[in-house]
Amino acid sequence: MNQVHILVEGYAHPGENGAYHASPTSTLITTRDNKKILVDPGTNAAKLLEALAKLSINESDLTGIFLSHYHPDHFLNIRLFPNTDVYDGGILWQGDRETFYESTIPGTDIEILKTPGHADEDASLLVKTAEGIVCIAPDVFWWEDGNQKTDNINDLLSLVDPFANNPAALLESRKLVISKADIIIPGHGRKFENHFRMS
Repeated sequence: MNQVHILVEGYAHPGENGAYHASPTSTLITTRDNKKILVDPGTNAAKLLEALAKLSINESDLTGIFLSHYHPDHFLNIRLFPNTDVYDGGILWQGDRETFYESTIPGTDIEILKTPGHADEDASLLVKTAEGIVCIAPDVFWWEDGNQKTDNINDLLSLVDPFANNPAALLESRKLVISKADIIIPGHGRKFENHFRMS
C-alpha cells in the first residue's frame, strides 16, 4: 500500500524588520512498488535534509520530485537534488526533455487533481493509503502559524488567502478536495481529518 510521510510540517509567520518566514509541508510518498516521490521540497534545507537522513534517504533513492505550483517557497530546495526528475501537474522534466502526462503520476496510481485558485497551475495529489485517501493539497488550504481552523466546513471554505489569484476557482478547488479526501495535508499547517466529504 502507498504511504505518505510528512518530512517537514509547513509553517508561515512574520519575522523581524518586515521579513516573512515560510516553508510548505514537504512530504514523501512511497508507492506500493517502492517508488519514492518528494512533494514540494520547500525552503528549509536543514529541516528537509535532517528528515530524509532519519529515513536513510538520499537523492539517489528518489524517483522524482513533484512541484504543486511555482511559488518559490515551495520549490527553492529543488537545488539540493540536481539529478532528480521533476514532475508538475502535467509534465515530467528530465533535463531538457519534457514528457506530458495526465491523470496520474507516470508509473503510479497517484491521482493528480487540478486545483487552481491560489495559483493557476496548482495541482494536488490523491494517494490511496491504509489510513484512507490522503490529499496533499498545497495552498488549496494554508494558514499562518496559530490560525488553523479545521473543525467547521464554513471555516475551510471561507478561509481568506491573500495570495490567491482567483478566489472563485480556489473555492471550487476546496470543494473538490473536500469531496475526495479522508485526510488533507495543507500547504502550511497540520494535516487534518476531513469530516465534511461533499458529493
